[in-house]
Amino acid sequence: MSLSRKRKKELRRLQDQANKLWASQQVLVGEATSVAREAGRQLGHYSREQVVPQVQANYEKYAAPYVDKGVKYSQHVLNDRLVPAAGAVVGGALSVWDAANDTRAKLAADRGLSLPAAATLAKNAKKYGKSATRSFAAAVEPKRKGIGAGGVIAILLGVAAAVGVLYAAWQTLRADDELWVADDPLRAPDA
Repeated sequence: MSLSRKRKKELRRLQDQANKLWASQQVLVGEATSVAREAGRQLGHYSREQVVPQVQANYEKYAAPYVDKGVKYSQHVLNDRLVPAAGAVVGGALSVWDAANDTRAKLAADRGLSLPAAATLAKNAKKYGKSATRSFAAAVEPKRKGIGAGGVIAILLGVAAAVGVLYAAWQTLRADDELWVADDPLRAPDA
């Protein structure tokens, strides 16, 4: 089937128009890319200049007092509770060690081993047991009820993460027909 010269000329003109349109679309896509790049750069500036200082200010205002309070309480527990208890345990262990060395030295010197009366041992054990029970009962604090600062911070971080995931899902699933880009940008469409 042959085409007339007039039809061939019209088809060539149509092909030229399609190529010009394709080239102009490629230029438009290139400009849209540069606009999107600039928008991303401006968003970064906005984030650094507006969002980050606001987040830091809110952290200093709301969360920092609780974090400082937690750090001070941890230092208090370490310095006032843990270190003295560890010192008492180490001191008790060293006194047992010294008593064992003293007994070994007596046995080595053939002086024999003198045992105190059983009643004296029972009386001393009862006295030391009562004092140890009182000191450990005073050291144990009653259990606090309610949520602490760490729980509040964990809940806030969890909510923020969930909001971020939902926003990312929304951005991914929304319909943006204007954002379509051709698969092969350099090839002109066939007419």
